[in-house]
Amino acid sequence: MCLGLVRDWIVAILVFLCCLQPLGAQTTLLSPASDEPQLLTPSLKEGNVGSGGPPPSSPSVDPRVTLKSSETSPSGSPGPLAAPEAAAALSEFQEFVASSLGRRLPIYGYNLFDRVPTTFAPVDRIPVTDDYVIGPGDEVLLRAWGQIDVDSRLVVDRGGEVFLPKVGALSVAGLKYQQLPEYLRSAIGRVFRNFDLTVSLGQLRSIQVFVVGQARRPGSYTVSSLSTLVNALFASGGPSTSGSMRHIQLKRNNVVVTEFDFYDLLLKGDKSKDTRLLPGDVIYIPPTGPSIALAGSVNVPAIYELQEGTTLARAVEMAGGLATTADGQKAVVERIENHGTRRVEEFPLNEEGWERPLQDGDLVRIFSLSPRFQNAVTLRGNVAHPGRVEWHRGMRLRDLIPNQEALVTSDYWNAANSGARPDITRNAPDVNWDYAVIQRLDPQDLTPRLVPFALGKLVLEGDERNNLALAPGDTVIVFSQNDMAVPLEKRSAFLRLEGEFRTAGVFRAEAGESLRHLVERVGGFTPDAYLYGAEFTRESVRAEQQKGLDAMIEKIEEDISRNALASAGITPEEVADHRAKLEAQRQLVEKLRQVKATGRVVLDLKPGARGVADLPEIALENGDRLLVPSRPLTVAVLGAVYNKNSFLYRRGESVDGYLKRAGGPTRDADRDRMFLIRADGSVLSKQSVKGLWSGGLSSLRLMPGDAIVVPERLNRGSTLRSIRDWSQVFSQFALGAAAINVLK
Repeated sequence: MCLGLVRDWIVAILVFLCCLQPLGAQTTLLSPASDEPQLLTPSLKEGNVGSGGPPPSSPSVDPRVTLKSSETSPSGSPGPLAAPEAAAALSEFQEFVASSLGRRLPIYGYNLFDRVPTTFAPVDRIPVTDDYVIGPGDEVLLRAWGQIDVDSRLVVDRGGEVFLPKVGALSVAGLKYQQLPEYLRSAIGRVFRNFDLTVSLGQLRSIQVFVVGQARRPGSYTVSSLSTLVNALFASGGPSTSGSMRHIQLKRNNVVVTEFDFYDLLLKGDKSKDTRLLPGDVIYIPPTGPSIALAGSVNVPAIYELQEGTTLARAVEMAGGLATTADGQKAVVERIENHGTRRVEEFPLNEEGWERPLQDGDLVRIFSLSPRFQNAVTLRGNVAHPGRVEWHRGMRLRDLIPNQEALVTSDYWNAANSGARPDITRNAPDVNWDYAVIQRLDPQDLTPRLVPFALGKLVLEGDERNNLALAPGDTVIVFSQNDMAVPLEKRSAFLRLEGEFRTAGVFRAEAGESLRHLVERVGGFTPDAYLYGAEFTRESVRAEQQKGLDAMIEKIEEDISRNALASAGITPEEVADHRAKLEAQRQLVEKLRQVKATGRVVLDLKPGARGVADLPEIALENGDRLLVPSRPLTVAVLGAVYNKNSFLYRRGESVDGYLKRAGGPTRDADRDRMFLIRADGSVLSKQSVKGLWSGGLSSLRLMPGDAIVVPERLNRGSTLRSIRDWSQVFSQFALGAAAINVLK
């Protein structure tokens, strides 16, 4: 029975000792049996030690997790940085400021502790300072030579002594490091003579300190004896959002040894009040003191903790001063009075304003400069030097745009000065001489007003009626013909004439000039010109054709994807056939993607056209190109024929005659879809000439440069039914005979 009572008492004592561990505390300790640190990490809540709350659930494993040696570098430096912790809850004052500003402000200096080492191991292999005090657990490295030969590692025992053979026990605890060599020399000298020695410190002892109060991770920490107050603060994660950054106390034997202000370190780099820790020291982080918020145009907008008597000038200095773009004329303070009402004060930033004292809860807003220029006129658009110009009394448009040189843009000169291949194009868009505008803000109703003027009359003719007066804040906008389309007759264009022209080259078309007139102006054609085979291409047409071709390809791809999801059949043969058809369709789509629209416009010229008078009267666009070849000698037969080739032209020979010369259509040829690409770019299909008294496509007589195309039979599924009529595809997208080589 006595044994049972003793056992019950032991259990009760153990339970009581376990309950002594404060809830929410963290203990970092080094195991005395191993060099590897161990970390006790129960679930934490930010706040005071013993702040209450339900205890953490019991872990299923030993909460003491042995840290791997890789977490501490060989030099004893801090281990790898932890991933950023979950964002701490905003303080009540932060939420209050956010509700007023519409955005959150950080607490100044708080981000210093956002990424802390996963294990705290202060550097312990740096040289030990002379004032370091030797204590139990320190390792003394003693080397002596001469009459004696000593190389020993002496660990100071709990009694503060080290033992040397033939010398005895020596009490070294309490000695400063600078006193240790002389002390050992004196002690050994009582036994030996004629020797010399060196003394250094090896492994240093660990000490236990406590971080309490408003810490992010309060608890007890076992740290190196070289650690200081700042080291321990970093180990604990620093103050919480409700903790003070300016009044952190180090207590030793219930006496405040030092009070550390983190602002001294952050603002001045002053660490003079950082003190080395001793066993049992307590670091106390009190609740935050009076705080203000500095927002707006300061270099470091944040929430700052005040010292007593802090003025606006001192607060802005803590915030890094006014930003370059700050409006240094006034400030606005939102103030809480007597914890009951809120008021707004606005005051100038003069000497008196800078010396105004700030109170707890103040929200100071420094405004940015207005982007308005008091004495400027802005020039924008198609001009040489866009930007702001100083306004002066009596200023007019001609002061801003004195001549044509003011309208030559930098893009023009950049293109003219480039070392690209020789090419003649417009280096910059033409100026819109008919319309420019002054944009002006009406001071009465603050609506923008537009004052148009004729730029050509102002600059080219010197018309004083268009030389309008300017006011401060005006914006003058000059447009190009790309910015705002002008009538066709006023557009200028560059046209490329190639081939059988008496003067081939690049020419500028006059405003409203037609193709026929331009060709006549440059001298017309040579006697070898084959006008029926002329190729007239236009960039705007090419873009539309390519857009339509891309849309057709996308539609085909959608059909293929839809068919791929359909039932492939039951038997293996049906499945294989379905896959083969899908693969063939995809290959055809890839080939279609390689085909590009040409932008060719069919001029509807007669086969016997020979002179300039046969050209149509069509208006020109910039980038147009007219190629007139010499008369070709061949007719091409392409596609599913036995001999794909170009054959010498024979006057009066029909389609059937050339097909026979090519060996005729092959077995896979789709004779019903055969079509003819004329030299002028037009396309005739068998269906389009069916029923004519002439006998249809086969009896048509060909011209030099024509091409007969016999497509292969498309037996590749219903997906490609929409493109079975290849003649329609070639006609709509102006695909030349060269595209056959891609699609075959």
